[in-house]
Amino acid sequence: MLWLRLTVAVIVTVVMAFPLYWMLLTAFSTRADLYAPGLQLWPEHFTIQNFVRPFQEFPVWRWFGNSLLISVVVTVITVVCNLLAGYAFAKLRFRGRNALFLVLLSTLMIPPQAIIVPQFFISIGLHLYGGLWAVILPEAAAIFGVFLARQFFLAVPDELIEAAQLDGAGRFRTFVSVVLPLCRPLLAVLVLLTFMGEWNAFGWPLVALSGNQDLFTVPIGIVGTLQGQYTSDYGAIMAVNLLMILPIVALFLAFQRYFVEGLSRSGLR
Repeated sequence: MLWLRLTVAVIVTVVMAFPLYWMLLTAFSTRADLYAPGLQLWPEHFTIQNFVRPFQEFPVWRWFGNSLLISVVVTVITVVCNLLAGYAFAKLRFRGRNALFLVLLSTLMIPPQAIIVPQFFISIGLHLYGGLWAVILPEAAAIFGVFLARQFFLAVPDELIEAAQLDGAGRFRTFVSVVLPLCRPLLAVLVLLTFMGEWNAFGWPLVALSGNQDLFTVPIGIVGTLQGQYTSDYGAIMAVNLLMILPIVALFLAFQRYFVEGLSRSGLR
């Protein structure tokens, strides 16, 4: 059975790693190699022009700056709100707590595409359309993080909170001084998932920022400039996508020792 497990593991690894390898292959291949007949598993003519050309012809640095700004702001707002709401649903007693949590949880069943039109009209009514806040505010209203935080805080012993309150600490002081230091695994999961989701976001930012090219993020910039109606610069597209992966990889490496623990303690095993 060991050889069977090893075979399955190798096959799964190859299947999952092949898209990344194909991205690398395309990013370092010339246009002639990309359109050459037959299957090439290694570039015949190695080039880095696919990385240089987009930065010379398009404001790619601005795209990355916009993506970073939006992702960081959304992550900060979302994580703070998720922690506070999750703690309230897990440890505070108030009327209608479970019913309200079920209502919020049920919104996860609504596809994001179904609320794009209402969000569009709301952003226009609030005079946010075409600006960064039109993207930030809706994206920061994430319910999944509330569920994740609640599941984590349910595992925190009530005796620990009661001991802090007996020492004279209020609810907020208890949360900041006692509960929050225990949340490093949860913070790692929330930060990584939120940042990654917003860094890769495409649908709503495309709608909210379509009238302002100066605020384009990387995914919108790729589709709007590098990908044409009749032809596309696949080498440049893959090169920019490859660069786009690097912040996510760096963030995961920074939080990896807390990530698995956070998922396990939140009940997502």
